[in-house]
Amino acid sequence: MSGAPCLPERVLGYGAGVPVIALVNQKGGVGKTTTTLGLASVAWSRRVPSLVIDLDPQGNATTGLGVWSPTTNVDEALAADQPGAVARLAAPSEWPDDKGLAPNVVASSPALAGRERQLLTDPVGAQDRLRVALSGYADLVLIDCPPSLGLLTINALFAADAALVVTEPSAWASDGVREIMATIDRVAARKPSGLEVAGVAVNRLARTRDSRYWNEQLIADHGRLVLPPVRMRAAVAEAAARSLPIHALPPRPGAAEACGEFDLLYDRVVGTPDAEYRDGL
Repeated sequence: MSGAPCLPERVLGYGAGVPVIALVNQKGGVGKTTTTLGLASVAWSRRVPSLVIDLDPQGNATTGLGVWSPTTNVDEALAADQPGAVARLAAPSEWPDDKGLAPNVVASSPALAGRERQLLTDPVGAQDRLRVALSGYADLVLIDCPPSLGLLTINALFAADAALVVTEPSAWASDGVREIMATIDRVAARKPSGLEVAGVAVNRLARTRDSRYWNEQLIADHGRLVLPPVRMRAAVAEAAARSLPIHALPPRPGAAEACGEFDLLYDRVVGTPDAEYRDGL
């Protein structure tokens, strides 16, 4: 629940398994996709099997993983309403596999833009289809949500073990965090397994006085839920533009620092389970 503090140690109750994490904010342009790809990059570098589900119709996480013409997509999983559909629709990303373990992806689709209207006609399972589709999936799952509180995001929250609220240090950011926290609480109350808050990830912290002020305001309002920030760096944008994990970017100013920030965020949100090698090594 959102009232619980996020402690320095990993305290989230994922049990013996690896988590499903929904990255959420009802506002666009705050860096949900950047954060999703950054956490996926850490999993890549540590050879932890992972899956990115791109629920945003814009599809930036899909292309950030190097997938430009997907043959399957997440809209098919929502339409099918079948247990285990995600395992059938997941496809390898195009991230390099020489030094890391490339994540799988369930790609976005423009059809998602109309899926919410179709889900409204389902009186029984409108909010639960992604959870059903994920049943039986055992790898780390990162769900990049659209910038809204519609049924796509609600499906992600019902499917997730924890929600990571992503924001940037700007005016009204704290109010936006408070609003999404209220939604998370409502979903948690309706899920038998509950829904934890993994924290508030502050993205694109700049060196300006304004950026520092709003980051301090987030901490003042939300306390220890606010996680160590990811700072604004050209290397992060370059990795996304080149469809590369930030950890695979050739040496350049800020790249190593960005990797360290995402590593710390991963450890706080996901934890540090042993890497599982798909090739059995």
